[in-house]
Amino acid sequence: MKNKSKVDAAISRAQKLSPEERTLIAKKAAASRWDKEKDVPQAAYTGELKIGDMVFPCSVLSNGDRVLTQSDFMTGMGMYYSGWVAKNRSEDDIAADVPHFLSFKSLKPFVDRHLGDLQSIAVKYRTERGNLAHGVKADIIPKICDVWLDAENEGTLGVRQKQIAAKAKLVMRALAHVGIIALVDEATGYQKDRASDALSKILEAFIAKELQPWVKTFPDEYYEQLFRLRDLTFPTDSVKRPQYFGHLTNDIVYKRLAPSVLDELKKTTPKTPKGRAKEHFHRRLTPDLGHPKLREHMASVITAMKLSRDYNDFRVKLDMLHPRYDETMAMDFMLSDDDHGKGL
Repeated sequence: MKNKSKVDAAISRAQKLSPEERTLIAKKAAASRWDKEKDVPQAAYTGELKIGDMVFPCSVLSNGDRVLTQSDFMTGMGMYYSGWVAKNRSEDDIAADVPHFLSFKSLKPFVDRHLGDLQSIAVKYRTERGNLAHGVKADIIPKICDVWLDAENEGTLGVRQKQIAAKAKLVMRALAHVGIIALVDEATGYQKDRASDALSKILEAFIAKELQPWVKTFPDEYYEQLFRLRDLTFPTDSVKRPQYFGHLTNDIVYKRLAPSVLDELKKTTPKTPKGRAKEHFHRRLTPDLGHPKLREHMASVITAMKLSRDYNDFRVKLDMLHPRYDETMAMDFMLSDDDHGKGL
């Protein structure tokens, strides 16, 4: 009730003012805001930072600060504005001017951990045209990413927030990769001679390589047919496959894809202490040639599977369609004596 009476009183006073008095008050308010904002730095250089499919407009300010436009940073990272969070922000967050995209309760311990020593996370600046804008300092972007990554490790994020954490991980790895190259260039003096877009091209190539693992290459239909041909029941409640399927796939796919491909993949793929590959072989294939060739091969293999009665029949068709590159096609298409084409 007290707040309502104050508002009513303010409205009553405003209504009693003459047009000249209202204009004078407005000018004083504008002058006061200008005094506060006259020292706001202005963008001296502008450009765009591209990381994968994310585009971040950025600026170097007159005071030397590097900033990313806050709204575009949020859009690129998939961050969102929550009306509920905005209304229920803590006094500490308001006092510290913590941006809305970091004001979630699930993030607070990690914001305190990584950003607690900062007086302000967002900064005001003027664009090249003189408009007032809000930005995020480039040098704290890794700390913001750390907030989301730590929150994910602690299991405090929802499904939508986990998507932000995935982008944060990609940004961190990209910045680390390009950062060490920039440091070497600076230490050697090479930065003066390199092309202006050299680091961007390195970053682009790195992102393309990092995003390859997310491409689903082996369709479920391949495994369904493989289970059928081996006379096994296809599990609908699990994505686990028998370990022996890896050996079958090496023969069905990689030995027949191109000469020496399997040997090269075995050499270049990192291994665990027990000698097993740390990642699927198809993740090492190039996006411009290897993956299209693999998809073409898989389409042919699945067609042959569908036309086969059992694994013996499939092997006969496979050897005719795609003979191994590492041996001459044998006249006898039968399996070895100890493999009857069923089970593991």
